[in-house]
Amino acid sequence: MSEKALAKVREHARKGLEIREKFFEERSEQLVEIARAMAVCLARGGKILFCGNGGSAADSQHLAAEFVNRFVLERPPLPALALTTDTSILTAIGNDYGFDRVFEKQVQALGNRGDVLVGISTSGTSPNVLAALREARRRELVTVGMTGQQGAEMQPLCDHLIQVPGRETALVQEVHIAAGHMLCHIVDHFLFESVLELDPYLAGGE
Repeated sequence: MSEKALAKVREHARKGLEIREKFFEERSEQLVEIARAMAVCLARGGKILFCGNGGSAADSQHLAAEFVNRFVLERPPLPALALTTDTSILTAIGNDYGFDRVFEKQVQALGNRGDVLVGISTSGTSPNVLAALREARRRELVTVGMTGQQGAEMQPLCDHLIQVPGRETALVQEVHIAAGHMLCHIVDHFLFESVLELDPYLAGGE
């Protein structure tokens, strides 16, 4: 058995556990707030859009699937869409207007006032994600950013910024998917387990 390889596994696991624990200690209330905003959007007939690049594109598709199919509860499908999946749209926009606009133009086409856009960028500097968030702001969507420790550039574009306290891309992504799962879990709570908790927010027009 390779002791060096084992040491790498244990070190990665240790750092990942530390970041995850710190994140959920500091951000649990924020996750509930974001999940409630998503639940209000869905209860009013809106939808959730996701975008990101590379591993964050995969996370976008993963989380959209959790909403459209199910997470844990047996419940009706919920409208969510990853803006990362249609190769004809992505290549047409990329070819005609540039890669920086591949998500922005989809937000223009699909985003309505009150919908939620989740932009995922571990660096916080992905130009196409920032462009999508700007367009979502213009169209009065609720904007949610998911980033790492250095992602402050997303802050002014986001109603809610999920900032993981780490710099290593892989570790940030691991917490992103855990946070995304928690959002799915709490959205289901508000929509299907504790509907009365949502009533004041629906009545108040928030």
